[in-house]
Amino acid sequence: MHFRGFKHFVGFGLLTLLIVGLAGCGSGTSNSKAASSTVSSKKVTRKATKPKKSPYADWKTVKTVKLPILMYHSISSGNALKVPATEFKAEMAYLKQQHYRTLTTTEAVYALSHHRIPQQKIVWVTLDDSYTDNKTAAWPILKANHQHATINFITGFATHPNHLSLADAKKMAASGVIDFQSHTVRHLDLNELSYADQLKELTESKRWLDQNLHQKTPVICYPAGRANAATSRAAKKAGYKYALSTAPGIATSETDPYNLTRQRVTPGMSLETFAGLLK
Repeated sequence: MHFRGFKHFVGFGLLTLLIVGLAGCGSGTSNSKAASSTVSSKKVTRKATKPKKSPYADWKTVKTVKLPILMYHSISSGNALKVPATEFKAEMAYLKQQHYRTLTTTEAVYALSHHRIPQQKIVWVTLDDSYTDNKTAAWPILKANHQHATINFITGFATHPNHLSLADAKKMAASGVIDFQSHTVRHLDLNELSYADQLKELTESKRWLDQNLHQKTPVICYPAGRANAATSRAAKKAGYKYALSTAPGIATSETDPYNLTRQRVTPGMSLETFAGLLK
């Protein structure tokens, strides 16, 4: 090939390479745009999370909350503090048939402090002294009826025979059917103790429940209902919001929060008499 032909050949080759290169660049840009378009079209859309509805959203505001608090002890037979399981079962069945809502402690405290109640009738079922038959007799009845009760627990008796253990309390609390509030450490007559000793009983029992059941215990139940002016001060100092007495009557949102009245359920009570405790 002579020199002029060679120059034409080289020039043509370079021109071809240049055209191919430019075409490749254009194709890459196009592919890049397409890829970018594909990625943008696949943007993940996040669903807006709805705020949690308050458990009290459907409750109504009232001027005065009237709350019957039923007081039980042992669910067995033998004396005036023992209500047989057959009677307890009939009484819980009556509450269910009459459409009473058996409040948790949290709900009862909310109702009394906020002047708000659910649409249906309300009652607070409490059992004092944490007897083992609360587990073997009362708990199954409450579970079957989808009802709730509060057990006022003597923390110093957790290792005593015939009283619920910590393991029992944890298991029952986990069911959602039972909650536990304070009934002091040793179940002594508080009105016979000094202010310092009362405060110790109330503080230590609350601490035990708070730590072992992972809660903030808002209610103290006075042993045998015995208390004096110093007891109320000690209860408040210990961090309780409400206190249960044994004085009879329907508790209300106007009642002294450190002296809530309760209705005692006794053995042999007719359903008619029982119904009267709720009014």
